[in-house]
Amino acid sequence: MDFDKDAELDTSQIDDLRGSGPSGGGGMGGLPGGGKTIGGGVVGLIIFIVLGLLGANGNIPGLQDGGTSSGDNRALAEKCAKSNPDRFREADCRQAVTFNDLRAYWSTNLFPTLGAQYKEPRFVLFEQAVKPACGQATSAVGPFYCPGDQKIYIDLGFYDELASRFGAPGEFAQAYVIAHEFGHHIQTIDGTEAQVRRLQQRNPAKENQYSIAMELQADCYAGVWTKAASGPDGLVGTIGQQEINEALEAAAAVGDDRIQEKSGGRVNPETWTHGSAAQRQKWFDTGFQSGNPKACNTFQSL
Repeated sequence: MDFDKDAELDTSQIDDLRGSGPSGGGGMGGLPGGGKTIGGGVVGLIIFIVLGLLGANGNIPGLQDGGTSSGDNRALAEKCAKSNPDRFREADCRQAVTFNDLRAYWSTNLFPTLGAQYKEPRFVLFEQAVKPACGQATSAVGPFYCPGDQKIYIDLGFYDELASRFGAPGEFAQAYVIAHEFGHHIQTIDGTEAQVRRLQQRNPAKENQYSIAMELQADCYAGVWTKAASGPDGLVGTIGQQEINEALEAAAAVGDDRIQEKSGGRVNPETWTHGSAAQRQKWFDTGFQSGNPKACNTFQSL
């Protein structure tokens, strides 16, 4: 895929924390994951299957405070400037242009379609470990969105894992990930996230079902944005069948059944919190085919 080579990227909403934490943190064991509540509200991309991320004292090596720090994005702004002809060869600049395009789409379309007032999220790039408003997390959690500070958190090393371990390579697989997390931001500002948490408290027996519906809706929103981005006015250009296939494979790769298979465990639908590979692909495609956020009512059968 290619991008608008003349795009002026706005990095003012991006907090680049990479390199700001103490060294020596090292990687954590286990597969990347996300989705289990950590410290009260992290909404992640895939199932959290890494045990014992925190030590007995709750400290994480290399911890970066993403909840309060705005980071220093001057180097990123320079790297991703139009004057750099090679900028889109780098994952961080590709994520920046995708984030810009998502902001442009939702700021224009949120109120007309879902009736909510748009509010900007922030996008945090970190390494090893970070401390969002929702609680401490490591890179092993995978990409996630924190409703408490309305920030999207990504360690770009996740994309190596997505390609090598989960078999979902490609630049648009990476675009799908941030579009999914942006979908969680939409759910926060339109009230869906808070409503789901209340429903889960009232009906614990359906807690996982509500969680799955919320994750599938975020997948659907990612598909809706993809439809818009494939038009002539998007910053993310040339979205063809190859790119759609990359997104669909990424959606399938982080299905609960696929994660359970990869971890060597038994596939148990009763423990799912994000949906199966087939469900995630179905709802991404629903969003893409419709191009309408109103089509993303994944709660209708609950």
